[in-house]
Amino acid sequence: MARIKIELPESFVFKTRIALRISDINYGGHLGHDSVLTLTHEARVRFFKAYAFTELDVFGPGIVISDLAVTYKSEGFYGHTIVIEIAVCDYTKYGCDLVYKLSEKDSGADLAYVKTGIVFMNYEKREVAAVPEEFKKLFEASDYKVEVQT
Repeated sequence: MARIKIELPESFVFKTRIALRISDINYGGHLGHDSVLTLTHEARVRFFKAYAFTELDVFGPGIVISDLAVTYKSEGFYGHTIVIEIAVCDYTKYGCDLVYKLSEKDSGADLAYVKTGIVFMNYEKREVAAVPEEFKKLFEASDYKVEVQT
């Protein structure tokens, strides 16, 4: 059976921390798969905010999630603080990928890798839009990095 493999980039442009809540824990006693998506959504909103964007306005167009993949590496437990790093890569005409690395703050153990495809969208016209050149240039500059402490 084929397995999903998410290749991590050499560097990330954003980092934030989120403490796991009891609602993030499933009946198996560890971080639930649904919460991994919720955590990456929260991290993505923080990422956009740190760069003065919203999911509805990234140099004009907004974004939509077109696909996603998750690979699990180890368990997360209630009370752990999760470090989520985000990289921007694999540009196409209308979108790119965001790659997330979730790790446990104290041990440094990787918990999960997530990759979401985003497509830029003109919400007024309800149609896809080209990747804003300013967005692409911003993240091609390797020295541009933001860390949000929470």
